[in-house]
Amino acid sequence: MDLFKRYFALFIIFVVIALLWNTVVMVPLKLFVVFMHEVSHGLAAKATGGEIVTIEVNQNQGGMAVTQGGSRFWTLTAGYLGSLLWGGIILLLAARTHLDKAISILIGIGMIAISIGFGSDVFTYLFGIGFGVVLILFGTFLPEVVNDWMLRIIGVTSCLYAILDIKSDVLDRSHLRSDARMLSEEIGIFSTEVWGILWILIAIVLTIWFIYISGKPTSTSPTEINDSDSMDITV
Repeated sequence: MDLFKRYFALFIIFVVIALLWNTVVMVPLKLFVVFMHEVSHGLAAKATGGEIVTIEVNQNQGGMAVTQGGSRFWTLTAGYLGSLLWGGIILLLAARTHLDKAISILIGIGMIAISIGFGSDVFTYLFGIGFGVVLILFGTFLPEVVNDWMLRIIGVTSCLYAILDIKSDVLDRSHLRSDARMLSEEIGIFSTEVWGILWILIAIVLTIWFIYISGKPTSTSPTEINDSDSMDITV
């Protein structure tokens, strides 16, 4: 696939996702991003010396991670930016490797394991295990090209949703207990809006970078030349 076709394919995915954004078709993908948002909170807590207690995703496309200990700064910061990074990594792996079937299976296994280990309610179990099983079935029985497109769609959706989620929660104040608000209250350096704007800028830059790298040729060819103990709750 030449350079134009690579970027054109990503552009088509972006446009289709934008057109279908508020339809029921996008709900499973949005819930996946929320799932990764909460998982990112938990992983950040664990990486800084804390523990994951429970993870929850609900049918209203909201979620909650209950953690114990760890750095509150990194735990709160990891939500929006973590789901963005997961999406970017999935997009890069889909675009620049031929391991799409294996990646689908690994993501599916990870979702099932996390849901069983840390899920806090029936909906989280059903969604996490159900979505994970679908990914495993895709990776096992469907061809590489189908998995490639599916992973690209998941990746672009994750990047786009992270940006829109920050705007909705922070700048439009649709969520009274957003990550930015809690970070502002606990750290006290910047206001909720400043944290939100900062995260949006980082998210936009990273999304552009991920899309740019994903569209580049994977190799040179004659036609393509590379020039604490307390319980903490985050949402």
